[in-house]
Amino acid sequence: METTVAKGRQRAVAAVLAVSNVASLLTALNVVSDLRPEDKITIKRGCALTLLGLVYFTTLFELLNTLALSSSLRHKYRLSCGDVLDVNNKLVSAVQALFCCVTGAVVLGWSCARDVVHASHFVSEGYAWFGAAYFFYDIWSMYMVHVNMVLGDVKDKSRKPKNGALAAAPAKLSPTFFQYCKHEPVILFHHLFIGGFGFLVIVYLRGGLGDCVFGFVYLMELSTPFVSFRGILSRLKLKATRAYVLNGVLMLLTFLFCRVLSLPYVCYMYSKVIGLSYFETIQSLPTGCKVSIFILLLPQLYWFYLMSAGAVKVFRGPQEKRS
Repeated sequence: METTVAKGRQRAVAAVLAVSNVASLLTALNVVSDLRPEDKITIKRGCALTLLGLVYFTTLFELLNTLALSSSLRHKYRLSCGDVLDVNNKLVSAVQALFCCVTGAVVLGWSCARDVVHASHFVSEGYAWFGAAYFFYDIWSMYMVHVNMVLGDVKDKSRKPKNGALAAAPAKLSPTFFQYCKHEPVILFHHLFIGGFGFLVIVYLRGGLGDCVFGFVYLMELSTPFVSFRGILSRLKLKATRAYVLNGVLMLLTFLFCRVLSLPYVCYMYSKVIGLSYFETIQSLPTGCKVSIFILLLPQLYWFYLMSAGAVKVFRGPQEKRS
């Protein structure tokens, strides 16, 4: 009887989350449905989009958690609670990346075809407002994953016999948010930079510049689904499969072209427009612009190095085993 009641409550919670999730997305689309391509997003519309974005990403994460924690797949792959939250965090990240890619495609198709420097489309600002919520939601989501991972590790250790008896678990198990910040400083800085300063650049600080450049920035997220699926396959203990290797190759290629080489290519496009050489163009950029590019590009180079090193280990592994 108690099991039936629990399942009924679970279904009710999942239904409420699903309705809230779909309603928030449809409402966000309705907020911008009457705009023309050249229109600007007002602060009132923008705030509404940010609130709807926060509802959308949070309810999607909680919906996936509600469904996955009671799924047979969790037991099939022996996933802990932390593993489930981590997988769902990555799924939400992939969904956000797809939204970014759609936005980037619209912007490139409209703005770059008209005027590389000045043409704009409202979807660029619109998703800046909506998507900014993701980066702040994701900080909370990653913290929840970290907490459950730590708690799971501590519980596992406490179950292991020590001198014939179970070890006592520490009284304070859950890490604080500040401890988590020390644990993941790079990704946190990246989220705050993109969600805060990046948002301000697209919405307020760009001056009279158009959206073509930001279309390439949005398309940087094309590699994110492959990064997410790599982590998911790892959690499912499917590293030895062809799917993992193929996904890794696609991840490296999309990361290289969309994150490492895209910004230098944008500078090349701009050099053709203003009629200067590549290095003269970079020198002519405002200091704030050059600093922003450096801050945005540096973590990509670091992550690409880590991915490449991991790929080398994967490909060397089978060869070392054969020898």
